[in-house]
Amino acid sequence: MSLQYDPTNPWHRIPVGENAPTIVNGIIEIPRGERAKYELDKTTGLLKMDRVIYSSMHYPANYGFIPQTYCDDDDPLDIMVLTQATIVPMCLVSCKVIGVMRMLDGGELDDKIIAVAENDMSVNHYNDISELPPHFKLELQTFFEDYKKLEKKAVVIEEFLGAETAKEIVVKAAKDYQTLMGIAQF
Repeated sequence: MSLQYDPTNPWHRIPVGENAPTIVNGIIEIPRGERAKYELDKTTGLLKMDRVIYSSMHYPANYGFIPQTYCDDDDPLDIMVLTQATIVPMCLVSCKVIGVMRMLDGGELDDKIIAVAENDMSVNHYNDISELPPHFKLELQTFFEDYKKLEKKAVVIEEFLGAETAKEIVVKAAKDYQTLMGIAQF
């Protein structure tokens, strides 16, 4: 895939985070509770509506991406941001990485970093996904396994892994972005 660096595009303009991979910047595309699937248009930097979820379901967490990252699915690294607030689209959030949900979407690896909003006292005490209530992880898993069923698409949740693995994935995705853009590695 050949993409041009565009300093007006938030994917390129916003850094991955000064304290990455522990604290990263997250850009929200989809607020918690939403049925519409919004995503950043990589060419224009605008938020576009990809589709409305076919199933009668809604996103269980604020969902977006980590800027200046790139993954095997040709997109920035996905992030789910846990907070008591519903975050508006295109909001920049400082996020503490606590884990990752590893999944296959249409046979392709599609990791979802799980983080807490650094500035939300109701969740920022979590340091690892193992500290989350088991039912919440089950909600995440069920949502992602089921949200594409009516589209006749398969999603398989492989496993939930802790903060250390998630941080390794962030570092790799940041390096892959630098390679894609022809930027010297950090």
